[in-house]
Amino acid sequence: MGLNERSLSILDAIVEGHIASGEPIGSRTIADRQKLRLSPATVRNVMADLEERGYLVSPHTSAGRIPTDKGYRFYVDTLLQVRNLTASERQQIEVQCNSGAAQTQELLKQAGRILSSMSNYTGIVLAPRFAATTFRHIEFVLLSQGRLLVIFVSQSGLVQNKIIQLDGKLPTASELQQITNYLNDELCGLTINEVRAKIVEQMQQEKAQYDAMMKDALGFSQEIFSDDIESDVIIDGAANILEQPDFIDRSSMQRLFRAFEQKNNLINLLDKSQQAQGVQIYIGSQVEFQEFEGCSLITTNYTNGKQPLGSLGVIGPSRMKYSQVVAIVDYTAQLVSRALKIKAE
Repeated sequence: MGLNERSLSILDAIVEGHIASGEPIGSRTIADRQKLRLSPATVRNVMADLEERGYLVSPHTSAGRIPTDKGYRFYVDTLLQVRNLTASERQQIEVQCNSGAAQTQELLKQAGRILSSMSNYTGIVLAPRFAATTFRHIEFVLLSQGRLLVIFVSQSGLVQNKIIQLDGKLPTASELQQITNYLNDELCGLTINEVRAKIVEQMQQEKAQYDAMMKDALGFSQEIFSDDIESDVIIDGAANILEQPDFIDRSSMQRLFRAFEQKNNLINLLDKSQQAQGVQIYIGSQVEFQEFEGCSLITTNYTNGKQPLGSLGVIGPSRMKYSQVVAIVDYTAQLVSRALKIKAE
């Protein structure tokens, strides 16, 4: 990017100084840092050059500078040094993550609480997509007005529900149990895509045309597995945003909370992060959704030891403690992945 060592040092000092204080950083503050050994005049010249290149901006009320989104992007891509978590921090995450959650949903909620409490920002966790899960067990519960509650349990222990409307004659309790037993025997251990393919294959077989129970079972299955159950996103510590001076502007706060309530854009952003490997950092205006302007999102995938299932991370101001939060997100994802691998075995 054409930045020499002096420019890199000054940009690094301004970003880290602004993250720590929230205030614009002046040339004398930078010059006083002994390791740079530069005069305030020299620092001012370098800062002016960095501002001209779009890495810094000078607020109207101050002679100091703060980083732009471009400056933060360069910092996290080039200058960021992720610190190691202390033994105490690792233990704190491990204790919360290994607190005996019987169901996957509770484990993911715990992960959200860990990310929020450890970072002091907002923790977010995207539950596994329905199509990414492996079939373990299914149950049916008859409701009123011809509706049927379907309870699906994945291999990792994730429980998802769907209500379907039945047309025509309702199955008896005995028939419903037969259908349940048949599907659990036939579909256990298959991915959802494999389930869909098997349903189509069996519906085309002549036997299915004459076996009433099989026909009903395949009909239920086709409706259940024909489309994805909507993914859920867990948001923990949204109120932490209120404590950040970066969001004292009422309109910015309202915009962000609308994004938390509607969730669609947040899910799309987390889905996007699942296409990449490792920790991803999305910064402010570089995020395609305007609701997250002024924010940064640090996210990574969690797995079951074989494939990515979902993603988790932290959302906070662009003036985020990147060095610390990256380490928290990465370690939490490792522990969640380890727990889900054990559940799947």
